[in-house]
Amino acid sequence: MATRMTINGISTCTEAGTEKYERFQLGIGRRKRTLVQYDYRHPTDGELFSCVKPTLDECRAARDKWLTEKEEKEDNR
Repeated sequence: MATRMTINGISTCTEAGTEKYERFQLGIGRRKRTLVQYDYRHPTDGELFSCVKPTLDECRAARDKWLTEKEEKEDNR
């Protein structure tokens, strides 16, 4: 799979607070599924969140959940 999101397996999402996504098809013949590869770089610590889901909305929902859990962990310190 050719991708704009990685170079040698490393994410090109390098700016803090940015997101990148790309749609791709998985499968053979008529059984193809379109999925979204999604990367998000946290604005303060630069940690990378990455996932693959059927839609961009599902990716962003997973990112929001990750951000909420991350904030709760930092609050409990």
